[in-house]
Amino acid sequence: MAYRYDHILIRYGELSLKGKNRNQFIKQLYDNVRKACTGFPSLEFEKQHDRMMIFLHDEDENQVCDVVSKVFGISSLSLAVKVKPEMEEILKACLEIFPLQEEKTFKVAARRNDKTFPVVSDQINRMVATTILKNSNWKVDVHNPDYKIVIEVRKDACFIMTNKIPGAGGYPVGVGGKAMVLLSGGIDSPVACYKMMKRGVHIECIHYASPPYTSLNAQEKVMELARLVSGYQGELLLHIVPFTNLQLAIYQNAPESYAITIMRRMMMRIADGLAKKRHALAIATGESIGQVASQTLESMNVINAVTCTPIIRPVVCMDKVEIIDCSKKIGTYETSILPYEDCCTIFTPKNPVTKPRIDKCEKYEQKWDYQQMVQQCIDQVETIKITPQKQEDDLF
Repeated sequence: MAYRYDHILIRYGELSLKGKNRNQFIKQLYDNVRKACTGFPSLEFEKQHDRMMIFLHDEDENQVCDVVSKVFGISSLSLAVKVKPEMEEILKACLEIFPLQEEKTFKVAARRNDKTFPVVSDQINRMVATTILKNSNWKVDVHNPDYKIVIEVRKDACFIMTNKIPGAGGYPVGVGGKAMVLLSGGIDSPVACYKMMKRGVHIECIHYASPPYTSLNAQEKVMELARLVSGYQGELLLHIVPFTNLQLAIYQNAPESYAITIMRRMMMRIADGLAKKRHALAIATGESIGQVASQTLESMNVINAVTCTPIIRPVVCMDKVEIIDCSKKIGTYETSILPYEDCCTIFTPKNPVTKPRIDKCEKYEQKWDYQQMVQQCIDQVETIKITPQKQEDDLF
């Protein structure tokens, strides 16, 4: 029998700190991993108290690792080969799975979980190292090896693993409830989506479209951003709000300097209605303190006043460079900078107020029946199911 990598071992991240909730977190992670791997029908999954195993069968190990490494709640993963708990099989596998024809450095670290195994850990290290040295040009480097070979001996099997692949960390998406995230076409909001999901929050996204002032290209850009972040939870729902009539009413009834503030208050009212409809516990945005006029503390206070639903701002204390670095890391930056404007940028006034007053906002809002228009926006939402794979997305 020729040996090759046939398993992926998954190590849990912050789950180790969760005490009584640990089993719930592991179950959610198990479900998320299975959902993320639906494109690999041959995989077999097994969850354990301290780890999870994926049996690859004939699937490509590198492609599976790429998908699994994005799933939140995972500290690290390693490719592994499963052999019988016998020294002869362990040595044979080590000669077959590693590229011994190349010049590499290595270190062996054996763990004998089964204390009845007749060879102690130190002897396993020496026997494996000696075999590799005799059959290759590899050299031992205990400090910074190219390959750290971990050999874990259990009662029913032995796993031989190679270097750790970093996982996404955080909590499994779903253990932290659900939130609605306002997704524009900019750099910040996709990062906010990512950070919410990393803390275990399942998200649905809301986008405000103002045709014909915003183009179809702008909406397709947002759908692509949603697709790029959807991989971190398997899929997500994108709610497209028809915002044109309400936005025009704002500019007809309020001075230009207050238009953005009132527009954000209307967006929050709509988001609040959708959150109640979709049983979400919070609203999240990509706002960062002081970045634009509507993101001063005074503006945030006035905008928050229209809802009792918690508003979370995951990037609120990040500067633009930090947000850009994160967007590049998660692969959304190049899409975010495409030159298709959303409803916020198209209608930006020349001199927006930076310290708005609630009483003035309420005075301007009383000039027309905004409640009816807000409800119309909620009722006329188009909901699209977004998946990580590029395909025609489904109306929900």
